Amino acid sequence: MRPLRFTGVLLGALVLAACTKDAIQLDDITAPLSGARVKFFNFGINAPQVNFYANTNKISAISSVTGVESTVGVAYGAVAAGNLYTGIAAGDYTFSGRISATVDKDLPVSTIPATVVSGKAYSVYMAGVYDATAKRVDGFVVEDQFPDTFDFTQALVRFVNASPNAQPMQLFLSNTTAATETAVGAAATAFKSAGSFTAAPQGAYDLILRLPGSPTNVVTRTNVSFLAGRVYTITLRGDMTLSPTGTLVNRPFLDNSINR
Repeated sequence: MRPLRFTGVLLGALVLAACTKDAIQLDDITAPLSGARVKFFNFGINAPQVNFYANTNKISAISSVTGVESTVGVAYGAVAAGNLYTGIAAGDYTFSGRISATVDKDLPVSTIPATVVSGKAYSVYMAGVYDATAKRVDGFVVEDQFPDTFDFTQALVRFVNASPNAQPMQLFLSNTTAATETAVGAAATAFKSAGSFTAAPQGAYDLILRLPGSPTNVVTRTNVSFLAGRVYTITLRGDMTLSPTGTLVNRPFLDNSINR
């Protein structure tokens, strides 16, 4: 009965709006969202915790119950806004990661220029090795070119290379049940680049990175589940001079982020 009551209220509002002098304009809630969507990653090796900005507007921050801005920001290996996109107006921007701590508060350590287009999605990465003397770290932006409509019996997966000392790599998905492998993207992906999205059946997979034409597994992550109808980005972060096994924070690691 709830949908019927809602319909009646909506019809009543439309009639009332049509009969009054100062009629309220009702937006079409089925229309596509305006503006662009942006997601922010702190994958800068040894980088400090930061808040992310679009020009001078703060995009990410930790909530505070004291009324004083928190000195905690987005740490290395984390994604701002709980791994969600933030909506911004289309246009030209300088995205930046600014120190959240009391010392050097709001100092930009990474500045990343980009143009974002309405209706499109983007990922902004702080990536590189943090220079503690200059207080700088590299960064880049990639467009998240997943389709608006696709086969909802499949998942879509792509690979982004955010490791500054990694060679171009190819990602493979090895199904843990069928033991079949699927190459993600058409070719190896270099640092600061994103491969194309590739369809994969719902299931659990081992993620495997290899150099082009090599059978050797360079970095792996086991038993990662992909759900049909979802879109995923697998990102390589970390220092390739370290062993990918163990618990070192800066080791090469395959991050799994949901786009939708």
